[in-house]
Amino acid sequence: MRAGGRAKKWLWRWRANPLRRKDDVLEAWLVLAVWALISVGGTLAGVFTARAADDVFAQQRAERTPVQAVLLTDAPRAAATSYRALVKVRWTLSDGSTHTGMTLVDGGRKAGSTIVLWTDTQGDPTTQPPSRTNAAVEAGFLGAASALALTGVAFGAGGAARWWLDRRRIDQWGRQWDLVGPRWGHKTS
Repeated sequence: MRAGGRAKKWLWRWRANPLRRKDDVLEAWLVLAVWALISVGGTLAGVFTARAADDVFAQQRAERTPVQAVLLTDAPRAAATSYRALVKVRWTLSDGSTHTGMTLVDGGRKAGSTIVLWTDTQGDPTTQPPSRTNAAVEAGFLGAASALALTGVAFGAGGAARWWLDRRRIDQWGRQWDLVGPRWGHKTS
């Protein structure tokens, strides 16, 4: 044993010990279950969430198509460079049907100029789907977030259960001391 250190016994809660209580064994199994849930469950939650998100992004890329749209109104110019204005546009789908609607464009664009507009399967304007790289990054972040969320819930539930076991042990110690304490030595009163 190191100087000043204490000996650490691995798996001490499962070893035969006259001082071991049922609550100690229950706590050992609880800690094991929490760590198994964190390692296996967190990994599975992260992988499944990332795959589901990646599937959604792939479906968006498959369903959304870019079309050329013509601005029907001017977009007002603003002092800010990141200003976007809602303007009326017209676009033609691959089946030859013409549609009009509203979309956001950069400020300062003139009527008659063309933009790229993304449409869904019904031909309605929608947002641009994420690229494969952006989708992979976002899916990874969503998977990591779900793994961390499961880890937090498991760790919190395990901590609450251990707190309950500690309260129960303290109550048991109090009852046992009430039985044994009066038989010890002299009283100070």
